[in-house]
Amino acid sequence: QVQLVESGGGLVQAGGSLRLSCAASGRTFSSSTMGWFRQAPGKEREFVACVSWSGNRADYADSVKGRFTISRDNGKNTMALQMNSLKPEDTAVYYCAARRSDSGIYRASASYDYWGQGTQVTVSS
Repeated sequence: QVQLVESGGGLVQAGGSLRLSCAASGRTFSSSTMGWFRQAPGKEREFVACVSWSGNRADYADSVKGRFTISRDNGKNTMALQMNSLKPEDTAVYYCAARRSDSGIYRASASYDYWGQGTQVTVSS
């Protein structure tokens, strides 16, 4: 059974940092794109960042570019999202996602086949 499990969420003040982690089990995603999405209360789920299988290519939403960094460790089947200079508008449930195959850059949530349960990030002003 494939599982993606997020960790690292929490409460932080504006300007602070958090590091989210996603641990995959049940299969390897070393040849697939992985990504992060988020959903704030009353809003639709939105793309945050994604990374190719090699980690050499990444894409970010404009709202997080320059503040967030996505990375992956294929040997450990994990992915991370380093979030710096956090803002109250970053408050959301953050989800880890992975494609079954293919390693292109994909922003649409429908492009991802596996999802984690989410981890809450709350940024206070």
